[in-house]
Amino acid sequence: MTVTATSVGASDPMPPQTTPSAWRKWRARLFPAGAAALAGLLLYVSFPPRTLWWLALPAFAVLGWLLRGRSWKAGLGLGYLFGLGFLLPLLVWTGVEVGPGPWLALVVIEAVYVALVGAGITVVSRLPGWPVWAAALWIAGEAARARVPFSGFPWGKVAFGQADGVFLPLAALGGTPVLGFAVVLCGFGLYEVVRLAVKARRTGSLHKAAAVVGVLSVAVPLAGAFAARALVTDKAEDGTVTVAVIQGNVPRLGLDFNSQRRAVLDYHARETERLAAEVAAGRAERPDIVLWPENSSDIDPFANDDAREVVDRAAKAVGAPISVGAVVSRDGKLLNEQILWDPVKGPVDTYDKRQIQPFGEYLPLRSLVGAINEEWTSMVRQDFSRGSEPGVFDRDGAAVGLVTCYEAAFDWAVRDTVTDGAKMISVPSNNATFGRSEMTYQQLAMSRVRAVEHSRAVTVPVTSGVSAVIMPDGTITQRTGMFVADHLVQEVPLRTSQTPATRLGTLPESLLVLLAAGGLGWGVAAAARARRTGEQRGTTLRRARMRPRAAVRVGAWRLLTSSTPCAPRPVINCCGCPASRPSSSTTTAACCSTAARTPASGR
Repeated sequence: MTVTATSVGASDPMPPQTTPSAWRKWRARLFPAGAAALAGLLLYVSFPPRTLWWLALPAFAVLGWLLRGRSWKAGLGLGYLFGLGFLLPLLVWTGVEVGPGPWLALVVIEAVYVALVGAGITVVSRLPGWPVWAAALWIAGEAARARVPFSGFPWGKVAFGQADGVFLPLAALGGTPVLGFAVVLCGFGLYEVVRLAVKARRTGSLHKAAAVVGVLSVAVPLAGAFAARALVTDKAEDGTVTVAVIQGNVPRLGLDFNSQRRAVLDYHARETERLAAEVAAGRAERPDIVLWPENSSDIDPFANDDAREVVDRAAKAVGAPISVGAVVSRDGKLLNEQILWDPVKGPVDTYDKRQIQPFGEYLPLRSLVGAINEEWTSMVRQDFSRGSEPGVFDRDGAAVGLVTCYEAAFDWAVRDTVTDGAKMISVPSNNATFGRSEMTYQQLAMSRVRAVEHSRAVTVPVTSGVSAVIMPDGTITQRTGMFVADHLVQEVPLRTSQTPATRLGTLPESLLVLLAAGGLGWGVAAAARARRTGEQRGTTLRRARMRPRAAVRVGAWRLLTSSTPCAPRPVINCCGCPASRPSSSTTTAACCSTAARTPASGR
């Protein structure tokens, strides 16, 4: 009978491993991808016109759950999907009249910034206090998005979705960067608290330092927001001014309203004259200044006598200066201009829009765009030129800062009107191009945030709505509907003091960007150090495994190269006794019996 024995120390053959099914592999990949897109969608739902501001917290909590501990490549992909889920629905209004091409191109480019932030968050997610570094990285991404390309596109800043939220007072403390940082930090901190609580319940142990960081990441932003409420007030500091906001409406929505330029001018003059009639009848208070929207006179009143007469007649009827939004050609330049039109003196001051909209008011890469689609170049036949100075219309001490439409999204464009002496702010806009989309509500929310950020009353005259009057505490006191002719008259406070956000300017944002860079550098260095340590350990283990084999090879080499002949190896009997010749059965038996009686040696 033949018996096969396994040598001592040899492992048993491993049973065959079952590989996961293709469906499990796909599910493992698709679930995080779908969750990232849905988290981005959740962030979109937190934005106006909805008042679900608090949904931003679970959106970032889910993002933190998806990114923590993953590779930077996974973070890049998941971040991009989060960006698509957020920006695709948020910016759909950009394609209302020009089709999906520009909308999709804009979203594809803007989502790259979110992807890069996602990759960065995976790097810092292994650091102590990672929610702080991750939130700073998000703000750094917003800062980059607000500057490049083509002077930036800050639409969709987290702060702009918080006009109804408890964090809003933080805008007065450090502007939109601090407000956004607090929201994102609170979301990441919320995930960290839940993660540690689940881990403690499962393992029975709690990492106290990490738990403290998680709790503080939620508690500090909330406590800071409540403390910052002391900075928010609507009390007048330099008297009050009665303003009238005119919404004349347009003949029809969409791009075609431009072909009805004279009708748009007449509509706004007519609504102003209707206000004048109410003032004369005692049903409305006489305004100190009347505010028309952007593009309320696309006919240049300096070059066209008919347009000049229409504006002049409206100003005389209401008995107050009018801020007219006009398209003006001067010295070969096309300007989006606000004109202060006095009822007696005529035009006395102007402000030229400085932050003009790419692909709307000027066309970057015109030759390339024309090669793709000639119709797109025809939409912007001549590029607008930029203004160079902030605009403040001073009427008997009532200094009104001008921030024209798109400029409201840019921190610097609002701030320098206040530092230049504005006691209230007006945001003349034209949203008729975007129909009944959410764009006008998103922009209105920006104006509410700006009111709190700089502690100024803000008026929003819009050609087709929604027009509004906003107090310095961010509350809307009056508003119009969309695509109706209407006017609003209200006394608003004039304020002269500056909030910390106004005084600090870009400093909070710069500090957060530096914080993000420091965290990213630390994370990269820590990862490189861990990689080197791992490589060293692997080398040590490989050397340890190689030593027995090397010893055998050295011994064999010495044996083969030795000049001394080897002694013959003694023959060992079955009992372990040496034998120089074959033993007989008798000798063997005697030997074995002796071995049985003798205790074993040290062999």
